[in-house]
Amino acid sequence: MNHEHNQTKKHWEKIYREKDTTGEVSWYQDIPKTSIDLILSTGIDKNSSIIDVGGGDSKLADKLLGLGFKNVFVLDISSQALQKAKTRLGEKAKSVIWIETDILEFDTEYRFDIWHDRAAFHFLTRGEDIVRYVEIAGKFIKPGGYLIISTFSVNGPKKCSGLDITRYSKDSIKKTFQKDFSRVRGFEEAHITPFNTKQNFLFNLFKKK
Repeated sequence: MNHEHNQTKKHWEKIYREKDTTGEVSWYQDIPKTSIDLILSTGIDKNSSIIDVGGGDSKLADKLLGLGFKNVFVLDISSQALQKAKTRLGEKAKSVIWIETDILEFDTEYRFDIWHDRAAFHFLTRGEDIVRYVEIAGKFIKPGGYLIISTFSVNGPKKCSGLDITRYSKDSIKKTFQKDFSRVRGFEEAHITPFNTKQNFLFNLFKKK
């Protein structure tokens, strides 16, 4: 892990160590309804492989297990985040494959039917890192599989958790992924944070070519 990625890991470990993620972080959702709706809209079966990239201790994995999905993966750079999720899930945690890594260094023999990323990708601000992410997603998503990705929209905040982010328009994110993916849907949605502020997100459903 290079110096920059090491600093990123330290940043997220500190946040997950010091904050209560049900009320002290802006991205918290009790029910990740839009993500679930988009996953179900693809019509995949319950044996499909789904990875939540940058999932932290999001409740998406809980909901997917509750819906009967059998192959759920959660990837995050923070061991603290993953431990929180495992503790919350208890025995059910054994049904999830947990991956602690920087997404830019991710390598696996697995291939995924659905790759879900809510607000991890937009923390990449360097062109070469964005290109690397797109390559990794293109490599590990099965042909005909789906990429569900949400970022701050051009109407959203310029920073999150003390870090700069990259905001996207419908056109710019479509162009970013156009080599391997065609977009099925794209729409904006307001997320109400635990502090009762609004963050404007851009959700996208892409299909691997």
